[in-house]
Amino acid sequence: MNKISVVGLGPGHPDYISPRAKEVIKESEIIIGGKRNIESINTNKKEVHLINSNLNKIIDYIKKNYNKKKIAVIVSGDTGFYSLLKFLKRYIESNKIEVIPGISSMQYMFSKIGETWDDAYISSLHGRKEDFIKMVKDYKKVGFLTDNKLTPNKISEKLLKNNLNNRTVYVGENLSYDNEKITKGSPKKISKLKDFNMCVVVIIDD
Repeated sequence: MNKISVVGLGPGHPDYISPRAKEVIKESEIIIGGKRNIESINTNKKEVHLINSNLNKIIDYIKKNYNKKKIAVIVSGDTGFYSLLKFLKRYIESNKIEVIPGISSMQYMFSKIGETWDDAYISSLHGRKEDFIKMVKDYKKVGFLTDNKLTPNKISEKLLKNNLNNRTVYVGENLSYDNEKITKGSPKKISKLKDFNMCVVVIIDD
């Protein structure tokens, strides 16, 4: 029986895709994933399905075809870190899924700033409401995935309003790509910067 492979591609650049992930993708006949992820791999002679708002249709397609052809669902970062895996497991039994991990953007970010992350509070603010100020107060290190609403400058503004101006803020943009940018500064400095989109933010109490 074929298994549905859920494959983590790492932070973005092809150099960070693991050899096992590359092997599984090469062996697959059908590739399912987001547009940016699809563009980062070789899909030559493979059937490709883009994920957008059609998740229920994708689930139906997988259920109908995984016994006929080898399917790989590719996700950014690591499969176990805010990926599509949790959604897939709502509809597909675990014994039908093979999980191939990748390097998460958070793991990559901590490595770029030379910090460990086993003692950090990690979460996502992407489309979610969370009392992140409490987490910043409770932990010396925090890492957040952000979205285009709660951007790094807005996070920094809230830090200032809560008298947390002594923290160091790191902002990672386009991680692992050629245009990667990592900005370090005080909440006051970061609050004045604009044009952030989806980033990784690390806040440290030095």
